[in-house]
Amino acid sequence: MVRLKSPAVVHISAWLIFLTLPFLVLPGSDGASKIINLAASADYWVSYGLYIFLFYFNAYFLIPKLYLTKKYLSYALYILAVLATIYFLKHWIDHPRFMDAGIPPHMPAGWDSMPHYPFNDSLKGIGSMPPTDFIRSHGRPPMLKRPVDLFSIFLLSTIWALSTAMRIIQEWRETEKRAIKAEADKANAELSFLKAQINPHFLFNTLNNIYALAVKQNENTATCIMKLSNIMRYVTDDVNQDFVTLQSEVDCITDYIDLQRLRLNKKVYIDFLAKGNLDGKKIPPLVLMTFVENVFKYGISSHEDSVITIQLFAEEKSMTFFCQNKIFITSRIVERTGIGIANTKQRLEHLYPNKHLLNITAENGLFTVQLTMQV
Repeated sequence: MVRLKSPAVVHISAWLIFLTLPFLVLPGSDGASKIINLAASADYWVSYGLYIFLFYFNAYFLIPKLYLTKKYLSYALYILAVLATIYFLKHWIDHPRFMDAGIPPHMPAGWDSMPHYPFNDSLKGIGSMPPTDFIRSHGRPPMLKRPVDLFSIFLLSTIWALSTAMRIIQEWRETEKRAIKAEADKANAELSFLKAQINPHFLFNTLNNIYALAVKQNENTATCIMKLSNIMRYVTDDVNQDFVTLQSEVDCITDYIDLQRLRLNKKVYIDFLAKGNLDGKKIPPLVLMTFVENVFKYGISSHEDSVITIQLFAEEKSMTFFCQNKIFITSRIVERTGIGIANTKQRLEHLYPNKHLLNITAENGLFTVQLTMQV
């Protein structure tokens, strides 16, 4: 089925309407015969063929080759030459016998079949004679000044303007599409780069934790390896997707927290809660894990008591994530702090523009993150 918005259908429909306009304005009782004569006239089709040629020659040759390449002077000269050529060709087509015989164009059609040819006052004294005899004996009659065909000029100018507008709009739309595609490609490239940064960063920290347990020959090392296997499966398989289920992210957080519990001392208290219906909700992979990892990296101390709070509340169309830890002044603060959080901010800006609220504060000795997003 042909779409109504197809460019080919639009062009054909427009030209059909344009070509039938003369038939709609023919007056008189003999309008039907005039329509038949006009439709059978080769001059009519050639004349309008010139209009069609002007439209597409300007749109698909002159504008791309000259105007869009900023050769404005060349374009102006070319289009003026084309307009002038078509104007005179059409004028010659409309008055071929006047041009050939040199007879003034104001004479009515069928003058050569008239019995006598009445010339103007400048030819007084010649009398009345058949035009062929007059031309044979006296030469061609004097040419009167040909009137300017304002309607043809208007029509040519209109077609040129429509052709130019159509092509410029097409180029503007194509440029807009290319810009949107380039922006999308850039966003995808940035997301891929951000994921590539997050994954090794997270895995290296987790492996360091298991290494510490193995050095102490902790009996829970095997359990930790299994949990790490679950995390790595999530990271390597699901992280390549743009979105994962919220349940998968929570499972990964749970395994990660369990790994951390095994190595932490009694001075660290972990308050972890995931509440609400997690089914059917999706989020970007590791978007929450970044904040969880940051809490354990900077929110614990081997000398002081600390409380780590990690809470997630899933509602019908939104999700709220909250985490908080105590700020300890150590030399670790000057390390690569915030790279995961900075990346996560960029990901949220790309994937949830105007659909998320991220509030990060460091006040009263507490580092707090609260993220609300539509899911």
